[in-house]
Amino acid sequence: MSVLLNAKKHFKSVMGDDLISIDVAEWDTKVYFKPSATLKQTEVIVALHSENKLAEAMANVLILRCLNEDGTRMFKAVDIYDLMNSVDPLVITRVSSEILDYEPTVEEIKKK
Repeated sequence: MSVLLNAKKHFKSVMGDDLISIDVAEWDTKVYFKPSATLKQTEVIVALHSENKLAEAMANVLILRCLNEDGTRMFKAVDIYDLMNSVDPLVITRVSSEILDYEPTVEEIKKK
C-alpha cells in the first residue's frame, strides 16, 4: 500500500462517522461537526485569521464545519452576511471556539 493510501486511510479513521454535538440553547438547536477539518477548510480559516479578519474567520468556521444531525451542512456560503451582521457575536464566538478547540476524550480515542 502506498504512503498516500495509508495517509488517506488514517484521515478517514480520524474523521470517522460519528458527529460531535454542541448544545446551542440560544438557537434552540444542537450543532454537529466532524472531529477534524480538511486542510482546505483549515486554509480558509487560517488565511482570514492572518489577515486579521477574525469575525469573518469565526463565521466561516460555522459555514464550513457546522452540520445538521443528518450530516448535511447547517449553513451555506451565502449565509456569511447574516452570520456577521444579524447573529449574536458571543454565540458565534462560543460555538466556533468549541469547534476549533475540540479534543477527543480517551473513550472516543479508544473507540477508534
